[in-house]
Amino acid sequence: MQKKIFKDKYPIFSIEFTKEESKFDSVPAILDFLHSLVEAHPKALNIARFDHFSHTKSINGEIGEGIKDAQNLILCFGMQLPSADPVAVRPRSIGVTDMGKTFIVNFMEAPNPIANETMESWVKQLVK
Repeated sequence: MQKKIFKDKYPIFSIEFTKEESKFDSVPAILDFLHSLVEAHPKALNIARFDHFSHTKSINGEIGEGIKDAQNLILCFGMQLPSADPVAVRPRSIGVTDMGKTFIVNFMEAPNPIANETMESWVKQLVK
C-alpha cells in the first residue's frame, strides 16, 4: 500500500497490481469479495455500489486514458458518533479501477485508525 496526497489535501491509500497478481479477474469480482468482507465485519455496513465509469460516460464526462472500468463500494463503520464532525467524512468508499493490465484499488484515509487498518487489510487480500 502506498500513502499519497491527492490534490494537495486528500490522504489516500492506494495499491496497484497486475491482473496476473490478482485473485480476481474483474472490478465486479473484486467488489463482490470486498462486499463479503464488509458483510462479515461486526461493525461495518454495506451501503451501495457506484459505477463511476458508467456514470461519467453517460454524462459525456472526461475519462482518463487507459481506464476500462471504475467502481466504488460505499460502506460505513460508524463505530462512534461523538459530535457532528464525523458525519462530514462518512461514509467510506473503496475504489477499484481497471487500467487494462492492472487494477488500482484505493480509499481515502479514515479518521478512525481501526477502520483504516481494516480497509488496508481487506485490500491486501486481493493480491495472490
